[in-house]
Amino acid sequence: MAGSSHRITLGPLVAAIDQGTSSTRFLVFNSKTAELLSHHQVEIKQSFPKEGWVEEDPKEILQSVYECMERTCEKLMQHNIDISNIKAIGVTNQRETTLVWDKETGEPLYNAIAEMSPQPSLVSTGVIHHQTKQISLWLDLRTQSTVERLINKTPGRNKNHLRHKTGLPISTYFSAVKLRWLMDNVSEVHEAVMSHRAMFGTVDSWLIWCLTGGKSGGVHCTDVTNASRTMLFNIHTMNWDPELCKYFGIPMEILPRVRSSSEIYGLMKSGALSGIPISGCLGDQSAALVGQMCFKDGQAKNTYGTGCFLLRNTGSKPVMSDHGLLTTVAYKLGRDKPACYALEGSVAIAGAVVRWLQDNLGIIGSSEELEKLAASVGTSYGCYFVPAFSGLYAPYWEPSARGIICGLTQFTNKSHVAFAALEAVCFQTREILDAMNQDSGIPLNQLQVDGGMTSNRLLMQLQADILCIPVVKPSMPETTALGAAMAAGAAEGVSVWSLNPEDLSEVTSEKFEPQINPEESEFRYARWKKAVEKSKNWETTQPSSDPGVIFCSIPLGFYIIGSMLMLIGARYITGQCTFSKLLTT
Repeated sequence: MAGSSHRITLGPLVAAIDQGTSSTRFLVFNSKTAELLSHHQVEIKQSFPKEGWVEEDPKEILQSVYECMERTCEKLMQHNIDISNIKAIGVTNQRETTLVWDKETGEPLYNAIAEMSPQPSLVSTGVIHHQTKQISLWLDLRTQSTVERLINKTPGRNKNHLRHKTGLPISTYFSAVKLRWLMDNVSEVHEAVMSHRAMFGTVDSWLIWCLTGGKSGGVHCTDVTNASRTMLFNIHTMNWDPELCKYFGIPMEILPRVRSSSEIYGLMKSGALSGIPISGCLGDQSAALVGQMCFKDGQAKNTYGTGCFLLRNTGSKPVMSDHGLLTTVAYKLGRDKPACYALEGSVAIAGAVVRWLQDNLGIIGSSEELEKLAASVGTSYGCYFVPAFSGLYAPYWEPSARGIICGLTQFTNKSHVAFAALEAVCFQTREILDAMNQDSGIPLNQLQVDGGMTSNRLLMQLQADILCIPVVKPSMPETTALGAAMAAGAAEGVSVWSLNPEDLSEVTSEKFEPQINPEESEFRYARWKKAVEKSKNWETTQPSSDPGVIFCSIPLGFYIIGSMLMLIGARYITGQCTFSKLLTT
């Protein structure tokens, strides 16, 4: 390690904790240039105690943060960079993952119930390698019966009953439902709530509470972006809503205090960065929106991972969707700053289709091979792939749909299927973008992109062609962590990172312009829509274990009985012919 006299002074530095479903990372940026100076990453284990259940250990999450911090600081010092120049820390996190802990002991009362998330990217890109998991943590399904019970309480059994306050449908996706399940099914949680010892939070709340002292004075807070994903938060009043809490039966005393996305929440209480303020907090998709500098009404970003998350800034007024999109808080960059809102749509299967082609069909050996295979033909040759493996999500919300590959001919080969798989990601993104354009009334003029799949240049070109607008990819891929660092550095009392448009660092990027005419794009999109229609209403009945049930379907029963009679008749005729031959001889 170099002596302090040889350390390099780079001006103010800002760090970010990026805590996702599969890994934790700690990254340090130069606040004047937005350059990433160092990072460290630790993988997080997921457990699957029952089918459809996805959990993580809150203590392991916390320990991974400490480990990443220490290792990153060591790397900086090895490069003669003075860690005393780190002036603030931001937090970005998986949003809907739900935790409850005991405020007196500091111990978690149950594992964290995992969120729907974009998951690690399927491609190694940029400076950080994300390890791919074969199992996608798209949704913990244990709360389905809780959701059904809650919907039954609404007039007309309407899942959108709370949307006017929350911007969200009643769904297994959001934190309030998971918290209700914990209170109903985990005795330790129930007892702690009854004895006023319980604290609830998403991952950001847990980390900030622990890092600022835990049971010895830790700060129990969250920011508006994470709060807006709980279904307990009124996105108009920007606070916890007593009526929503009453609907879910959740005492307000266990909820964290809601703060802006950019202010000093508390100071680090231990480790190499003790005394540094934690001053930024954003849910991961909001952080990416900030990191992409989408500060103007109408700007949008799409993150390409296992799925896609597309957010569009709608300005200071929330826009309620008529096309199956979510309304959410994008950010509030200061206590006295106005909140900005966003429309959000998600694609369930994006990079996951690459893994399916690799693991299930074996037509590629790695994700890197997909681009080469698709580029070798440059067309799907009329083949369309709808990867509705578990139904269609936004904007259709059609759970009975199933994946199809159609338009096959004798000429079709695996290269055409590979090309169709990439096109499927682009077509799904266009469907969400079309819904956003209809909801907002203003067509998007370019799309900012990030995530592991953006290293696939053919995919990015196809996306521009299918959207008929430019696609812009920043050269520095860590936009989520950058967004958290920007919020932290801009906080009052820190003020080392200006968010004024004229002061923002010029980010180098690559722009993909459309290379086909709009008519061809519309033709291909229309064929895709036709394929989507073919995928709908596929799963119409549940298979039965009772063999007698098959005859309950009259047409199917006639078919089977008719087939049996034909077989018996054929055997009878064959027997008669044989008998006649014997007689003649």
